Amino acid sequence: MPMDLVTIPCRSDNYAYLFHDAASGETALIDIPEAQPILDELDRRGWTLSQIWITHHHPDHVEGLEGVLAKHPAPVTGGKADAHRLPKLDRAVAEGDTLEIAGETGHVIDVSGHTVGHLAFHFPESRVAFTADSLMAWGCGRVFEGTMPQMWESLQKLAALPPETVIASGHEYTTANGKFALTIEPENPDYISRMKSVEAARAAGEATVPSVLSEELLTNPFLRADTPELREAIGMPDQPAADVFAEVRRRKDNF
Repeated sequence: MPMDLVTIPCRSDNYAYLFHDAASGETALIDIPEAQPILDELDRRGWTLSQIWITHHHPDHVEGLEGVLAKHPAPVTGGKADAHRLPKLDRAVAEGDTLEIAGETGHVIDVSGHTVGHLAFHFPESRVAFTADSLMAWGCGRVFEGTMPQMWESLQKLAALPPETVIASGHEYTTANGKFALTIEPENPDYISRMKSVEAARAAGEATVPSVLSEELLTNPFLRADTPELREAIGMPDQPAADVFAEVRRRKDNF
């Protein structure tokens, strides 16, 4: 059976995730923006952590670790390329490695761009990918350390996953991302429909994360850089997709 996925709001706009197997009781925590909301959720559900997985080194994804470990000591896994700037790891992994929990295998994917060494974790059986600040709901992370072609390549890895994959990303940025997307293709009916859904969810106090890859493929301009419609919309009909992506990202950075 697929694992249970619990989304935990942290800080002002971060998310952590619990990935839980009801039969065995095993539970993984993905990213640790702050300790208390995570500890509260574990207590509420009566769960104990089995593993902790870190996607990248930014403080808003790791700074709650010490507080969580104080009550739930569990082995910590993170990126080999990031180990020098992550909290102490029990296991360092890279693309091609696997994670195991409750008999289910997850695949480690290098999605460098936002940072160099950023990882995503894909669990095909449960149909979920933990993407943090790489592929996000209706957006992608700012390219701080990598290059634009590198970020485009990383997004293509995630775009190639099965379309029903749940994208468990790291922030509640969907409203702002949607407003930007509508500046690129303002008449796109799929964008307009999604914006109505996002606004309704937020008005009701609901999270818009996780999302589903099929919806991202349809509406996320950062995944649509190879489509004729988006190329035409930004006046780059014949440019390589990586260049089109870079222009869309540049516009978002200045939005």
